[in-house]
Amino acid sequence: VFQSHEEDDRKVRRREKNRVAAQRSRKKQTQKADKLHEEYECLEQENTSLKREIGKLTDEMKHLSEVLKDHEKICPLLHCTMNFVTIPRPDALSSCLPR
Repeated sequence: VFQSHEEDDRKVRRREKNRVAAQRSRKKQTQKADKLHEEYECLEQENTSLKREIGKLTDEMKHLSEVLKDHEKICPLLHCTMNFVTIPRPDALSSCLPR
């Protein structure tokens, strides 16, 4: 009877210890999941921001390509018959620069 009572006490202590360990494990898993969710949210925000920046840069590139295309039509350096000269004259170059 005494041994049975001692075994019962040991089982109760073991169950309690196991219950506490299981609680700790579940809490740790929940914290890990919460951390991953926060990281996911941050990455989603960063992704959205980067997509917005890509859009702005793409628009700027299109605009600058149009400006270059328009400039090429009137640029004296490009229409010069001696455009093989590697060093442009300062006066011809300055006429291409914005004022």
